[in-house]
Amino acid sequence: MCFSATASFVASASLIATGYATIKNTSTKEQVPFASIPILFGVQQGIEGFVWLSLQQAEFQAIHNVTVYGFLFFAQVFWPFWVPFSIWLIEKNALRKKILSVILFLGTIVAMYLAYCLVVFEPVASIHNHHIMYTLNFPAYFWWFSGLFYFVPTVLPPFFSSIKKMVWLGILVFLSFLVSKLFFFEQLISVWCFFAATMSVVVWYVLKKNPLKAIL
Repeated sequence: MCFSATASFVASASLIATGYATIKNTSTKEQVPFASIPILFGVQQGIEGFVWLSLQQAEFQAIHNVTVYGFLFFAQVFWPFWVPFSIWLIEKNALRKKILSVILFLGTIVAMYLAYCLVVFEPVASIHNHHIMYTLNFPAYFWWFSGLFYFVPTVLPPFFSSIKKMVWLGILVFLSFLVSKLFFFEQLISVWCFFAATMSVVVWYVLKKNPLKAIL
């Protein structure tokens, strides 16, 4: 499997279009952050398209650092907060909302720590086996813990939602994580984000019919 600038830009355009349709399908303002997930993934994939160009074409080298940090901001800082926040916001079941609030708190702490690491430890992006590999150079003694705590807010929230169809989003994101971890370990950040981005079209499925009645 080979990813490229073209693949990133095509995914970006498709996700932004899907996100627009999803937002139009919302019926309350609380649903907008969740419905905007495909658009935000589309922006992220568009940024990575420029990371590809900055690594392959001399005329784009000037934007290399900006695009690398832009992509990693989404991948490392934004999603650990936004995923639990957007699902917590539309949750109506009191117990599930409390569980999601705990996950949101954890995600916020993880996002703050990873933001600090991005500022202090300069990341490096390179092309490796036809994929982009991001070397983060974070402290090794925190790497395992930060990886685990990153997994919880980015993968688990859909499983705690009372919206019946939300579980499909959780299953697909979890499976995409497993595939990326097993087969693309060194390029995990880029590949998993690409897979997760494509999986985000399920957000449209979650909200496409009677979004108010979908909530228990």
